[in-house]
Amino acid sequence: MTPPTTLTLIRHAEVEARYQGVFGGRIDMDISPRGQEQAAALASYLQHRLFNAIYASPMKRVQQTLSPCLSPGTPQPVTLPKLHEVDFGDWTGLNFAEVQERYGVRPSAWLDELAADAIPNAEKAVNYRARIEPCVREILESHPGQRVAVFCHGGVIRQMLAVLLDLPLPKTAGFEIDYTSITEVEIHPHRAEIQLLNFTPWRDLPARPTTQVTSEPPK
Repeated sequence: MTPPTTLTLIRHAEVEARYQGVFGGRIDMDISPRGQEQAAALASYLQHRLFNAIYASPMKRVQQTLSPCLSPGTPQPVTLPKLHEVDFGDWTGLNFAEVQERYGVRPSAWLDELAADAIPNAEKAVNYRARIEPCVREILESHPGQRVAVFCHGGVIRQMLAVLLDLPLPKTAGFEIDYTSITEVEIHPHRAEIQLLNFTPWRDLPARPTTQVTSEPPK
């Protein structure tokens, strides 16, 4: 019997300070000094994990998180251009308070707003799924029974979980996806099972006063 395919979904590290608490989406930002520490902790945790393949978003914050995790013997990463974060349209670059003030909606309800195509000029929900789902299918078809790491974004991980678990996208609001977190899913012939959710190997690092790790919009 073929073993399950395991997808290890990894969100990028904390972003630079000016974009924390902001709907970053398509903005191609760097990670912060704290993010560099998180990426190093991630690399230390993953050094004994064996992957048959690694895929990644092309955006800088993902590539900077991935870089410390690469060492001799690590599979050559494959960059999938369509794994970039969702486009937030007119919300791009706005923080929670600005979205609340300008649009009169709770920013924490962004998944509902996105699914309803209610964010002005944002990527349409059907287009977002149509962009991410083929990436998921391509990875699964290319690596049956293998272990695959996917470095990407909070919103992309939620869309992947929606595809794998057959959930409406807003239902994934029940999953926390922190910076530099690991979520692992086993894919069997007729079901997918979450084996690990939002594990953060950097959690014991000394705290920094400006660090924000909860209630973040996706970036």
